[in-house]
Amino acid sequence: MRQDWEPEDLIEVWTLLEDDMKRLRNKSGANRLGFAMLLKFFEVEARFPETDREVPAAAVGYVAQQVKVPADQWAAYDWQGDRIKRHRKEIRKAFGFRAGTEEDQERLAEWLTAELCGVELSRDRLAEAVVTRCRNDFVEPPAPAKVRRVVGKAVRDFDTRFCRTTVDRMSHTTRSRLEDLVAGSEDGDETAEDQAVAGGGRSFFTELKADPGAPGLESLFAEVDKLQRVRKLDLPADLFADVSEKQVDAWRARAAKEYPANLERMKPPMRLTLLAALCHVRHTEITELLQRCRSSVRMALAIDVMRLGLHPGDGSDAGQRLPCA
Repeated sequence: MRQDWEPEDLIEVWTLLEDDMKRLRNKSGANRLGFAMLLKFFEVEARFPETDREVPAAAVGYVAQQVKVPADQWAAYDWQGDRIKRHRKEIRKAFGFRAGTEEDQERLAEWLTAELCGVELSRDRLAEAVVTRCRNDFVEPPAPAKVRRVVGKAVRDFDTRFCRTTVDRMSHTTRSRLEDLVAGSEDGDETAEDQAVAGGGRSFFTELKADPGAPGLESLFAEVDKLQRVRKLDLPADLFADVSEKQVDAWRARAAKEYPANLERMKPPMRLTLLAALCHVRHTEITELLQRCRSSVRMALAIDVMRLGLHPGDGSDAGQRLPCA
């Protein structure tokens, strides 16, 4: 919860209403103030604070004035005994909520894995989704640290399923050729024959991660060579057909940050999925680059033809000779 509150915000959010005051009638001192703070905090956050420091000091002062209890009594409120448990139970009942359980956390993780992890990459937004889901179900959300653990478990489970599905869609030949991209020989050298079969070996993996470089014929033909070698991997055309582009791009970015030795230490499903995502995205990028270059050359030739007063069929066919994606 934010700690800085303007006076008008305090009045709007932390003012005790008539029903709130009725719930305070049989309470006094630190228990009266403590209950009031928990009540209004839960109304805002749909959960209870973990410590007294989580509650804004300005809110404590404002609520203390309303319940006519000194603000310093907030520090005397017992956070460990049976009384706070009774207070929490009473507040949950007032808002129609129930306490969350370990089973709820398991279900939340399964829900995230199945519904959200494939389209949402931000762990903060996944955590927000957990809290929102709990509020909609009138279940007290887990504490923030537990929410992070739920999100972490969901992401790990999604990654495991995603890797398994991706690998299952690839042929044995494709898997082998992807493995060759990061599997160096015993002495660290690769023969030309090895590179031809594997699509380039470790040296090609490094090239594949690199940007095309300055525009020019040399870099253009280098990209054509990359495209041809990627095609030798025989990745299925529909490998990521049902996966969001954002998700595939994220896996490509993860692969681009890794060294071959790091990838070798990973479990095969994770390694193969990272490599497949990298090659898939680079195939798309290079294809689009070549298509743009082809269009640019044709446009330039058309302009030259018009300047020279020639007709398109007069032999100016250089654009047709540009390597095709």
